[in-house]
Formats: sequence, C-alpha cells, structure tokens
Amino acid sequence: MQPKTTILSLPEEEFVNPGTRACAGCGLGIAYRVALKAVGRDAILIVPPSCLTVLQGLYPVAATRLPCLNVTFASTAAAATGMVAALKALGRKDTRVVAWAGDGGTADIGLQALSGAAERGDDFLFICYDNEGYMNTGVQRSGTTPMGAVTANTLKGKLQQKKDVPAIMAAHNLSYVATCSAAFPLDLYEKVVKALGMSGVKYLHIQIPCPPGWGYDPKYTVKIGKLAVETGMFTLYEAEHGVVRLTGASRKLADKRSLVPVSEYFRAQSRFSLVDEEAIRQIQSEIEGRWQAVFDRAGDGEEA
Repeated sequence: MQPKTTILSLPEEEFVNPGTRACAGCGLGIAYRVALKAVGRDAILIVPPSCLTVLQGLYPVAATRLPCLNVTFASTAAAATGMVAALKALGRKDTRVVAWAGDGGTADIGLQALSGAAERGDDFLFICYDNEGYMNTGVQRSGTTPMGAVTANTLKGKLQQKKDVPAIMAAHNLSYVATCSAAFPLDLYEKVVKALGMSGVKYLHIQIPCPPGWGYDPKYTVKIGKLAVETGMFTLYEAEHGVVRLTGASRKLADKRSLVPVSEYFRAQSRFSLVDEEAIRQIQSEIEGRWQAVFDRAGDGEEA
C-alpha cells in the first residue's frame, strides 16, 4: 500500500512560474500547481479558451513551464486524441497528454468530443476544472452552475439542476473517474497520480471556488471549498473500473455521520443571495436523504 501523500512528500519541482494573471484567490492556481507536480515534466497540455489561458499568460512570457497546445472550445478532447496519435508515430510512448478544460469546455461545448474519445478508448487524461460558470467572459451560467445561483444571464437565479458530468463520464465505463477539490490538494495529487497509471481516457472533475463569480472575499477560497464538501454539496470520490469509493474528507464525513448545515455554504456566497430559507431547507433535506444511504453503506463496510 502506497504511503499517504503529505505536503513534505510532494515533488519539489515547480511547473508553474511565480506570479500569474489569475484573479486573487483563484482556486485554479492551487489545483493547477499541485496537479502538474503529479503530471511531471514529460507531458503536453491541451487547453481550450478558459480562465486557464488567462492564468498562463501569452507566449513567450507564460506561467506554465510545460508545452501547451491552445485549441478551440469544442475540440479539446479531439486535439488530445490527435496529439496521442502524433506522439505514437514519433515513438514517444511515455509522453503524457493531459487536457485541461473548464466546465464550459467540458460539460457544454466540449462534451461531444470528450464522449467520442471516451468511447474510442483514447489514452489521455482529461481534467475539468469546474468553477461553475463561464467566468472568463463575465460570469454566465454553464451546465454545471448550481440551481439558484445568480449569474449574468440568470438574474433571478438558475432554474435548472447542476449537470453531473462525472456520472456521465462514468457511464462510458472508463478505467478511472474521480472528483476533487482545490481545497483538498493532496487528495487531488494522489488521484492524478493514480489516473496516469490507468489506460484509456481518464476523467477528473475538480471543484474550483471562484471569488468574483461566486461572490466572496478571496481570502476564503479554501474555506468555501471545504464547506462544499463538509455540507455534502460536493462529494469526493473515485470510480476505479466501476468500483466507487469515497475519499479524503468525504470518507471522514461518512465515518462521523455528520454534515455541516448547508445554509453556511449558501450564506457565504452572494451568488445564492436570492435562495430563500424554504429552498435551503428543501436542499438540506435532499442532501440528508442522499447521505443517509451513504452513511448506511459505510456503516456496513461497503464501498460508497
């Protein structure tokens, strides 16, 4: 059994230069820095238009020290497929291809190409960093924006539920699907390492708190991310060859059988300012019902 990763055991080499063009408190900066430590030097990144292209900056003064191919919004997974084929033709079998796309480029505009690559079994890692909206273009709603959230084009709050992209990808029978959070970087690191050891398309879905888009003080990014998990709004898990298990803080949550009231998460962000007390009580009831089944399975020693 591999020892658990600690801050002291993370690789020292950095693949993100000090200073980026990201917003203050951006959760992507945390996730990107830690995940690239797991990816390593021999890798090529595929990135569509997104907050990540802003974070990286423009060549030749770029934040990322790895080669990066910037592609169109809809073609991230297709471009990754092409890159895998090109590297194979060159005999570079060990070079890793990692696609990094936001929720817009994954759940909405890029979903068709991603589904096609998953069905074909192309060998690359696809990472969705989900800040729950089109933040780079002015905070518009995306398929993963939660119900009730105010955005530039849902001024009275979004009416639809958040799209469950990890479940969609798990339905493709992938070797590895996992959810992660920028607030729990060591859990993220271990999942990237594990995913890179699997074959075919691997999918990671990272929740990325966004200060300007979610409406909170930048210094609370990690606190907001932790609240999402501790309230049961966002669950950390992995599905390895179809076997699902809770990980990290969500595993501990199941063991303790306790949830932080979801009202703490909603009241900490201005995007939920129009969600009333009755709606919050209903959401709390739904979360408790869903987690009771998780508690029962955990109590029986079953995978959750």
